[in-house]
Amino acid sequence: MRARSFSVKNDGNEGALDRSLVPRSGTGARIVTGMLRPSRFEHARYLGDKRTQLVYDLDTWSESTVIDELVAAGVGIQFGPDTLAEARNRGYTLARPGWRRIHRTPRT
Repeated sequence: MRARSFSVKNDGNEGALDRSLVPRSGTGARIVTGMLRPSRFEHARYLGDKRTQLVYDLDTWSESTVIDELVAAGVGIQFGPDTLAEARNRGYTLARPGWRRIHRTPRT
Protein backbone atom coordinates (compact mmCIF):
# COMPACT_ATOMS: atom_id res chain seq x y z
CA MET A 1 0.00 0.00 0.00
CA ARG A 2 1.27 3.43 -0.94
CA ALA A 3 1.32 6.32 1.49
CA ARG A 4 -0.41 9.45 0.31
CA SER A 5 1.37 12.76 0.58
CA PHE A 6 -0.54 15.94 1.26
CA SER A 7 0.62 19.40 0.35
CA VAL A 8 -0.43 22.18 2.73
CA LYS A 9 0.25 25.85 2.08
CA ASN A 10 1.66 28.02 4.83
CA ASP A 11 1.17 31.78 4.63
CA GLY A 12 4.24 32.62 6.73
CA ASN A 13 2.76 32.07 10.17
CA GLU A 14 4.43 29.26 12.03
CA GLY A 15 2.15 26.27 11.90
CA ALA A 16 -0.82 28.24 10.57
CA LEU A 17 -2.69 26.50 7.79
CA ASP A 18 -4.44 28.39 5.04
CA ARG A 19 -7.61 26.46 5.85
CA SER A 20 -9.05 26.39 9.31
CA LEU A 21 -11.69 24.26 10.99
CA VAL A 22 -13.18 27.40 12.54
CA PRO A 23 -15.47 29.33 10.18
CA ARG A 24 -14.48 32.96 9.87
CA SER A 25 -16.40 35.93 8.57
CA GLY A 26 -15.03 38.21 5.89
CA THR A 27 -14.73 41.15 8.28
CA GLY A 28 -12.67 41.11 11.42
CA ALA A 29 -14.97 43.33 13.48
CA ARG A 30 -18.43 42.63 14.83
CA ILE A 31 -20.99 45.06 13.45
CA VAL A 32 -23.59 45.98 16.03
CA THR A 33 -26.60 48.14 15.36
CA GLY A 34 -27.97 50.22 18.17
CA MET A 35 -26.34 52.71 20.47
CA LEU A 36 -22.66 53.19 21.26
CA ARG A 37 -21.81 51.17 24.34
CA PRO A 38 -20.37 52.78 27.49
CA SER A 39 -16.66 52.03 27.94
CA ARG A 40 -17.22 50.20 31.22
CA PHE A 41 -19.84 47.93 29.64
CA GLU A 42 -18.47 47.68 26.10
CA HIS A 43 -18.68 43.89 25.97
CA ALA A 44 -22.16 43.63 27.50
CA ARG A 45 -25.40 43.52 25.55
CA TYR A 46 -27.76 43.68 28.54
CA LEU A 47 -27.25 46.44 31.12
CA GLY A 48 -29.33 46.46 34.29
CA ASP A 49 -30.35 49.37 36.53
CA LYS A 50 -30.09 48.39 40.22
CA ARG A 51 -32.50 51.16 41.25
CA THR A 52 -35.43 50.20 39.03
CA GLN A 53 -34.72 46.51 38.27
CA LEU A 54 -35.01 47.27 34.54
CA VAL A 55 -32.62 45.76 32.01
CA TYR A 56 -31.72 47.58 28.78
CA ASP A 57 -30.83 45.78 25.54
CA LEU A 58 -28.03 47.97 24.19
CA ASP A 59 -28.40 46.52 20.67
CA THR A 60 -31.95 47.86 20.32
CA TRP A 61 -32.09 50.76 22.81
CA SER A 62 -31.87 54.21 21.22
CA GLU A 63 -32.18 56.67 24.17
CA SER A 64 -28.57 57.28 25.17
CA THR A 65 -29.51 59.74 27.95
CA VAL A 66 -30.98 56.93 30.07
CA ILE A 67 -27.85 54.79 29.72
CA ASP A 68 -25.52 57.76 30.34
CA GLU A 69 -27.41 58.60 33.55
CA LEU A 70 -27.25 54.99 34.69
CA VAL A 71 -23.47 54.80 34.17
CA ALA A 72 -22.84 58.23 35.76
CA ALA A 73 -24.79 57.21 38.88
CA GLY A 74 -22.77 53.99 39.15
CA VAL A 75 -25.80 51.73 39.44
CA GLY A 76 -25.34 49.70 36.25
CA ILE A 77 -24.87 45.95 36.35
CA GLN A 78 -23.98 43.45 33.66
CA PHE A 79 -24.92 39.81 33.72
CA GLY A 80 -22.91 36.67 33.23
CA PRO A 81 -23.82 34.99 30.99
CA ASP A 82 -24.90 38.07 29.05
CA THR A 83 -28.44 36.91 28.28
CA LEU A 84 -31.94 38.18 28.91
CA ALA A 85 -32.76 34.90 30.64
CA GLU A 86 -30.04 35.55 33.24
CA ALA A 87 -31.32 39.09 33.82
CA ARG A 88 -34.84 37.78 34.33
CA ASN A 89 -33.48 35.10 36.65
CA ARG A 90 -32.16 37.93 38.85
CA GLY A 91 -35.53 39.70 38.89
CA TYR A 92 -34.98 42.26 36.13
CA THR A 93 -37.61 43.21 33.53
CA LEU A 94 -36.81 44.25 29.96
CA ALA A 95 -37.20 48.02 29.63
CA ARG A 96 -39.36 49.54 26.92
CA PRO A 97 -39.31 53.17 25.76
CA GLY A 98 -41.53 55.30 27.96
CA TRP A 99 -41.48 52.97 30.97
CA ARG A 100 -40.64 54.57 34.30
CA ARG A 101 -40.28 52.99 37.72
CA ILE A 102 -39.64 54.32 41.19
CA HIS A 103 -35.93 54.72 41.90
CA ARG A 104 -35.01 52.72 44.97
CA THR A 105 -31.71 52.69 46.83
CA PRO A 106 -29.66 49.75 45.56
CA ARG A 107 -28.70 47.11 48.12
CA THR A 108 -25.13 46.81 46.86
